Amino acid sequence: MFSRGHHDSGRLLAVRSAPNEMPLSRYAFSISKRVAKQAVIRNRLRRRLREALRSLPVIEGRDVVIVARPAAVQADFQALNAELTKLMGRARLLARADLPPDSS
Repeated sequence: MFSRGHHDSGRLLAVRSAPNEMPLSRYAFSISKRVAKQAVIRNRLRRRLREALRSLPVIEGRDVVIVARPAAVQADFQALNAELTKLMGRARLLARADLPPDSS
């Protein structure tokens, strides 16, 4: 499915996306034990990424997988938010603020 999608990565995160032909977007977070052995740390990182994603104007109709890299554990929220915004923008997953929402 992701073979027809888009992939982009940075120092802290990687983002994979593909169209899902639904009126909503679905998100998955992949944080392996290689990133952090303790579940508490992996879950905290997942919550931070979910909160960063919530503030973004994401377009609908995509399946998105956000993969954390080991450096993401040490990063603060602002760094995670900045990288997620940059990667989602590169993947053309963000709605432009100066355009009305897509009606198709």
